[in-house]
Amino acid sequence: MKKVLALIFASLLLVPCFIGCAGDNGELRHVTLNEVTRSVFYAPLYAAAGLGYFADEGIELEIVTGGGSDKSMTALIAGEAEFALMGPETGVYVVNEGSSEHPVVIGQLTKRDGSFLIGREPTDRFSWEDLRGKSVIGGRPGGMPFMTLNYVLRKNGLVPGEDVEVISNVQFNLMGGAFEGGTGDYVTLFEPTATLFERAGSGYIVANIGLESGEVPYTAFMTMPDTVKKDPGLVEAFVRAVYRGQQFVWNASDSEIAEAMRSFFPDADTETLALVAKNYRETDSWMKTPVMTEDAFTRLQDIMETNGELSKRVGFTELIDNSFAEKAVRELGK
Repeated sequence: MKKVLALIFASLLLVPCFIGCAGDNGELRHVTLNEVTRSVFYAPLYAAAGLGYFADEGIELEIVTGGGSDKSMTALIAGEAEFALMGPETGVYVVNEGSSEHPVVIGQLTKRDGSFLIGREPTDRFSWEDLRGKSVIGGRPGGMPFMTLNYVLRKNGLVPGEDVEVISNVQFNLMGGAFEGGTGDYVTLFEPTATLFERAGSGYIVANIGLESGEVPYTAFMTMPDTVKKDPGLVEAFVRAVYRGQQFVWNASDSEIAEAMRSFFPDADTETLALVAKNYRETDSWMKTPVMTEDAFTRLQDIMETNGELSKRVGFTELIDNSFAEKAVRELGK
């Protein structure tokens, strides 16, 4: 984690100022969002983009996949993106490094872990005891997928590193490939990769990590304080578009959600996307508004502390700025 944070802070020297929103000539403003990974888990975002909600706000949104919260945070601080979608735990790490110019959370997208535990054999009677003496590819130490997995293992009486080997040296976006190549007895994967794995016979979904872990502010949108200060109109427009996407996925059919985000998943068919969207909605994985609660933020830090990744508690208002999310809810209603 220290190496990652060093890279992030070195990038601070490169941060530009973002001033202005849409051009005076009415053209859309190009805005970059760096997302931690590409997953149907983030359906409200893709629906908002696919349905033109960002364009309605004067934004031409480019979504770049970072492949890890550390990479998304680095891109945000380096000025390569105006916004980033990642686990808010990364913001906690940056705040605890002592920077006064740390990014802030402007909206929450998901409220539980979106990954699934994949095994090599199908089973109708999975027990967490099945992992005793086995290995799991679990992600990057300090990242939410890794910490949530460890939290769930402990909750089920298994000590990570003793009862179960949690493999942590595989890059987030390479975990599926490593599992296919023979590494690990299990792996945690997001959708639609998990379902595509199962359909290809490369692995089998045996457990839902999010249902086991409970609610936690898992993924949130962040931006730099300069953007909030100098370009609040852009932040307002961005959050309004996100909230419209959140409203859409809670009211649309599974097939309508699939069609809205289909262009972001060229390798997945509409039927698969609809099935995954149905699963995420039924497990209450998406936020209904972008407003993060203090209780949820406290639970996040509880999990970090349990994993030995929290040097000190961060105050809610020190990292979270709900003003734009609350304004969007007031303007658009619930």
